[in-house]
Amino acid sequence: MPVRIAPPCVVLPGNVVTTDEICADIRRVHAGLPGLEAMLRAARATTVGTRHFTRPLHAPTVAGNARSGERNDAAYEDALALAAEAGRRALAVARLRPEDIDAVVTSHTTSWAVPSLDVHLVGELGLRPDVRRHPLGRAGCAGGAQGVVRAHQDIAAHPGANVLLITAECMSATTYDHADTSPASMVRKALFGDGAAATVICERPAWDGPGFVVEDTFEYVLPDGAGPRPDRTGGAGPHTGAAPAAAGVGDWLPALRTWLDGRPLDFAVVHPGGPDVLDGVAADLGLADRADGGGLRHARESLAANGDLGGPAVLDVLARMCAEPPLPGAAGLIVAFGPGFVLAAARGHWSG
Repeated sequence: MPVRIAPPCVVLPGNVVTTDEICADIRRVHAGLPGLEAMLRAARATTVGTRHFTRPLHAPTVAGNARSGERNDAAYEDALALAAEAGRRALAVARLRPEDIDAVVTSHTTSWAVPSLDVHLVGELGLRPDVRRHPLGRAGCAGGAQGVVRAHQDIAAHPGANVLLITAECMSATTYDHADTSPASMVRKALFGDGAAATVICERPAWDGPGFVVEDTFEYVLPDGAGPRPDRTGGAGPHTGAAPAAAGVGDWLPALRTWLDGRPLDFAVVHPGGPDVLDGVAADLGLADRADGGGLRHARESLAANGDLGGPAVLDVLARMCAEPPLPGAAGLIVAFGPGFVLAAARGHWSG
């Protein structure tokens, strides 16, 4: 069942932090740490120039010494505010009222709260009390693409439905862990940023203009890929400890190719999980970086400007592509991956 994705709305917080500032903070805290210079080179190799944090770099819940409860509360409150604003903007772009939404899909990983984001957003956005809710509580970086999959499934079960997808993360509260002096921890500090993104997905759009048409979706869990529990909660709060996604790219790409079944691709909307990830996907799927809107140029630009936003990242890439679209009829792919390793993808084409 073909469904349309409205141009996503991305909301970024106001604290812009450069990689140079993060490296300077790492040097300040870890002066004398063996291998520090190599770690800083690896941090800069992420190709991230800037990212947006909900709170300043030296706030207690970022590079400071806030405890678990304060970090968790800050991450949830900030993510909820970003998510609500993204949702409001997405409704406006889709020319829909809150009461027109039949289902809401939410993805949020960087804090813990009961009830979760989906319930709070019903009130924040004025959605109907009987709206169907699909919370993706721990989808992580796969959240944006996983949300597209869930929206497609909801519409297949309820033809004519309007689905609102919202994903928000406050990565700054979970990736900044001075107690972890591993090289991977230094890379995570430089890689991630905060933000939210939202879009409407439906069969019969009320908005004008071209966009991505989803024809089919795919989910995959790498067998035995979960490994040891990567995230942990300590006295300083929850911290992301997942291994870089690039470690699993070569393992799940064969499953993606099998699903594509030889269908050619003109473009791909790929989760910007790091330069190695993008290089691996581009090489495997035969997508050379080009200046005409094809390849992975938009993903690389998103990574450089915003870092890895987690779940919202792939929607930020799609928003950039909506501003500089491929040719009508071009065949494309949306794909993101997260802890596990898990893969979520949508195949389709660009509408005229």
